[in-house]
Amino acid sequence: MLFLNCIRKYKRRLLLECVICFAAIYQFVSVPVFAEVATWQIQSTESMVNHHDPLEIDKTLTLSKVIDLTMETHPDINLIASLEEESAAISERSKSWTAGASQIAIGYQSISTFRLNYGSANLMIPIWNFGQRDAQENLAKEAEKNVGLQALSIKLRVAGLVREALWNMALAKIRFEQAREERQTAKHLLETIKRRVEVGDLPLADKLLAETEFLQKQSVLIMAEAELMHTHKRYTSITRIVKVPVVHDEDLVGVKELGRNHPSLVAINGEIDRKQAEINALKAVGSGQTNVVAGILSDEGIDYRSNHAEFFNVGVVVPFGGSAHAQPQIAALNVELTTLTSQQEMLYRELEQAHHEAEHNMEVNEVELENANERKKVSEELLKMTQLAFSVGEIDLMDLLKIQSQTQQSILYAKERAVIMKRDIAFYNHAIGVVP
Repeated sequence: MLFLNCIRKYKRRLLLECVICFAAIYQFVSVPVFAEVATWQIQSTESMVNHHDPLEIDKTLTLSKVIDLTMETHPDINLIASLEEESAAISERSKSWTAGASQIAIGYQSISTFRLNYGSANLMIPIWNFGQRDAQENLAKEAEKNVGLQALSIKLRVAGLVREALWNMALAKIRFEQAREERQTAKHLLETIKRRVEVGDLPLADKLLAETEFLQKQSVLIMAEAELMHTHKRYTSITRIVKVPVVHDEDLVGVKELGRNHPSLVAINGEIDRKQAEINALKAVGSGQTNVVAGILSDEGIDYRSNHAEFFNVGVVVPFGGSAHAQPQIAALNVELTTLTSQQEMLYRELEQAHHEAEHNMEVNEVELENANERKKVSEELLKMTQLAFSVGEIDLMDLLKIQSQTQQSILYAKERAVIMKRDIAFYNHAIGVVP
């Protein structure tokens, strides 16, 4: 009997040593395998749900190129086309020799006393008032300048959308890969527990507990995959392309204060300058447009008693007392100008706050990243000790799963902090108005 007990103890010890050895080999081999996953796509054999939004990695694609491609299909690009047409129209008008459309007046005159009949034709040409053409040329320059400023502002806004979409994908990818690793770890643990239950080394309850852990990790993986697919779809919806750059990290631009040269501020300043030029151009019209009139009065072909008399006349039509009619239009433009000025101040405050938050986030995450890496290191050491203790029966499965879960959370948190730190650099660059 004593001999049989010794045999059983020897077999049990040998089994435990094999389990420990296999676990060590598994940890050594499996971690690099998942670390090599660097694509945005999920293979069909790895997918948990039959729904795919694959993206193709393009090594020649850069962040700047993605933004340019997005600009080509972005709805706001239509605004630029409209502004260009408006600018061209205003410029064409400022180059005209006349201040407006010329008019021809054709009439008929009859002098009943002398029974004379005449036909008349008069040409009226509007001429520029004093300083009006200069004001119109200035409006054309401001309109042309405003097109470029608005285009840069739109490009910055598009760059923000692309940056956010790419970094959301990066975070979702990290969480998906971590969930996949955790599921694989849970699967391996379940297989180990099953073998130990079969040889009577562990109770059946541990097998059920391991199965519960595996199913829970599988559920997390399903949701992580779904979120990754959502970020893929959001990226393609914004960019209208199915390709992503290999690297989209950015170097930090060393600007400590928000300047007035921010593209969004410059754009609204351009709108203000354009609106002021429009007001000046309208004021230059004054009471109305001065017209030069030249005409002819003739009875040739009009009266059968024609004496072949022709009269040539020339004159100037000068409007006066019409400023009251222009004031409502000027007042309406002043309201628009005041609105733009208020929006400019509000925009500066919002950008100032965004700049402060971006700078503060970088400072906080820089410290937190160090703390997260240290926490990850300690947790991994603790997990190794816990795995060893469980393999020799010093702790139960519940304690192992608890420590393992804490370690996995620490690993995921450290990975997320590393990605978030790079994301914060991109967001800081965006806050100060840098367009890749």
